[in-house]
Formats: sequence, C-alpha cells, structure tokens
Amino acid sequence: MKIATFNINNVNKRLPNLLAWLRSAEPDIVCLQELKATDRQFPRSAIEREGYGAVWRGQSAWNGVAILARGTEPILTRNELPGDASDTQSRYIEAAVNGIIVASLYAPNGNPQPGPKFAYKLAWCDRLIAHAAELFATGLPVVLAGDYNIVPEPRDIYATGSYDDNALVQPKSRAAFQRLLDQGWVDALRRLHPSETIYTFWDYMRNRWPRNAGLRLDHILLSRKVARRLIEAGVDKETRGVEGASDHAPAWVRLRD
Repeated sequence: MKIATFNINNVNKRLPNLLAWLRSAEPDIVCLQELKATDRQFPRSAIEREGYGAVWRGQSAWNGVAILARGTEPILTRNELPGDASDTQSRYIEAAVNGIIVASLYAPNGNPQPGPKFAYKLAWCDRLIAHAAELFATGLPVVLAGDYNIVPEPRDIYATGSYDDNALVQPKSRAAFQRLLDQGWVDALRRLHPSETIYTFWDYMRNRWPRNAGLRLDHILLSRKVARRLIEAGVDKETRGVEGASDHAPAWVRLRD
C-alpha cells in the first residue's frame, strides 16, 4: 500500500498536475491540502475518472483538505479537529481506508510571529497533539499525513538566515512536533532516511527551486502498527519542477501488505 501527502496549492488550478501525478505514481491513498476550493468546487468527477473515491472539506480561497482512495470510497470519520467549536478553518479530515485510519491535515502557518496567528498555530497544534494521543491509545493503525508547517530540525531547511524569525522554525513550533513524536509516532521519512537532506517545499520566490533551497514541511507520522509495515519512503521531487507546479512535492510511504 502506498500512502502520499501532497499540498496541491489550489486543486482546480493544478488539476492537470494532480491527475498526471496520480497516473504516474499510482498511490493507493492521497492526503491533499490547500484545496483553495469550496465543497461544490472540488473536482470530484475528474478524480473519480482516475479511479479514486474521495472525501473532502473545502473552503473558499483558503485551506481545504481531502483524502483520496484508489478503487474504493474512504469512510469519513471526522471532518474537523476537536477542541475548539469556534474554529471554522478547514484544516483536518479523517477517514478509514482499507483498515487504516488516515488523517489529512494542514496546520496553520503562524506568520507573522509573535502575534495572534502564531498563537492560533500553537493552540491548533495543542489540539492536534491531544487528538493524536487519543488515536494512538486505541492501538489502531493510524497515519497522520499532511503539511505541518513545521521544520522539525535545522537540517530540514537550506542554509539561510532568512527564516530565523519565521514561525516554521521557532522553538515552540519544533517542540510541538517533538511532542507528537514523544507519544510514539514515527516520522516515516526520517526513519528510513536518518541522515539525508530531504525537502518537500520550495518557495516560488528568489529562484529557490533551481537552487534547491528547500524546507521539509510535509510529514507522514505512523502509529506502531503501521510503522511495523514501513518498507519505503520518499519524495516525488520531480513533481515540483513541472510547468504550473505546486510549491510542494508529494511525500509518500509504502507499507507491506
């Protein structure tokens, strides 16, 4: 089973890119973020023609998350992150697919910091950590995949001082990610590539893609039952280089059946 996460950065604008990648990569489960489309604007028909069922939660112009499943319909289990009934941002969706609970998440960026946007980011991460603890405690096979908007370590960003004040690299952001790992979740890319330089995001500005000036923002965390099945993990970096590309590339894992 191949599970991927892809911040598509506008699903309708980049639909040809998404469909081409689905055909070439053939993932079994896909977690999408930054749909930038309402529920009615989600391109369900085009995705179904490629053989994928889908559940999604859209939002006009911003945010939006989805889960695609090849040859089957995901069973929606949750379409919002618990803990704050007043939060209307579409950043979390969860479904059961082929015996696995899969979450697609799009964490807040948090900039500028300090300020209310950074406070929201940290509060959202607290809610994610609380919900993740409940999921982990079930003992079920669970995958938490998405754009966490956190660079976990200095090696996960190119050599630069331009991000020093950015919310993505702040100690409190990194501590939140570490709190997830401390629950027992496995960072799949780092488990299989402990010493490699891995990026999943290259900003459109300042020639960062040609310079390989990237960041690792997209992560796939695995519960114990899933981690035991992990055999391969990677990033489809070439996807970032095609015409009209998202500024993210898909990250993926392959699990033993």
